[in-house]
Amino acid sequence: MEQLQLIKPTMKLKEEYLSFYQEWVDSGEDMVPWVIQRDPSNFEEMLQFIQDHENGVNLPKGWGPDSTFWLINENNRVLGAVNIRHRLTEFLLYQGGHIGYGIRPSERRKGYATKILALSLEKAKDLGITKALVVCDETNEASYKVIIKNGGEPDTDFVEDDGNVIKRLWINLSK
Repeated sequence: MEQLQLIKPTMKLKEEYLSFYQEWVDSGEDMVPWVIQRDPSNFEEMLQFIQDHENGVNLPKGWGPDSTFWLINENNRVLGAVNIRHRLTEFLLYQGGHIGYGIRPSERRKGYATKILALSLEKAKDLGITKALVVCDETNEASYKVIIKNGGEPDTDFVEDDGNVIKRLWINLSK
């Protein structure tokens, strides 16, 4: 099995991250988690934005701090990204959860989503989260299975205004 780890975003992997970002753009898919939608053309500014969010600095009204990590392999290839929200706001309680993650399109169906969530749960526990909420769209069966594999216990679904159904699952981290 590959050596996979979560690392904080770093200037050292700028070119690799730009490749990751461009692959998402080229795919035309929604970029998940939300933080990878940020334009990395000013890379230092993007890294500062991520650090500010982790430190609770310059947050939009109603937001709490969040931490972003990249999933990399032993070759420093950025395989995915995760954003961990330190606490739930009312919006996150229904639509975002504690943890949002995504795997670059060319690296899917290789077990990386299961691994990024498992590693993220360790980081969430380190942040003092004892019960993590992870959500996915009802239509995203692969994500639902990943959350279940990581101990997800279904809660009440949330239906968005447009009719989209969000599956909400809790993972106990105090075990």
